[in-house]
Amino acid sequence: MIYPIVFLIGGALGWFRAAKRGGQLADKLQYGAVFGIMFMIVTLFAVIIAGMFGLI
Repeated sequence: MIYPIVFLIGGALGWFRAAKRGGQLADKLQYGAVFGIMFMIVTLFAVIIAGMFGLI
């Protein structure tokens, strides 16, 4: 499935963004979780729309 991979990519991007801003561990975890969830939601909508148009 694509969702765990997308969550990890989003989580890594969130972690790096928080680290770049000088965040503590809790900030990095929160950014990672939020970015992972956002990426998963966008991917979910993209898969639904692609299914509606018969692309998958």
